[in-house]
Amino acid sequence: MPDQRDTVLIEQAKIQRMRLGSALVYGHIGERRTVNDHMKRLMGSIIVAAIACAACVGVSFVSQLLTERAEQANATVQTPTGAVTP
Repeated sequence: MPDQRDTVLIEQAKIQRMRLGSALVYGHIGERRTVNDHMKRLMGSIIVAAIACAACVGVSFVSQLLTERAEQANATVQTPTGAVTP
């Protein structure tokens, strides 16, 4: 059991040294982000926003079309000679 704890402690120290070394060489992790990472997020956000807008416009169009058809159906009265609007 003591060997396992020692091994874990040594591995943790090694990982910490690697992280400190990379932070010293490359800077803070927030500064290491590339433009490519941000562009992927930007493009994904734009695509999601466009899909949401298209869905809203589609729902609005269909609801307006159904409302107009319902109003038109209520406005026309069918008679044997043809449609008469009051």
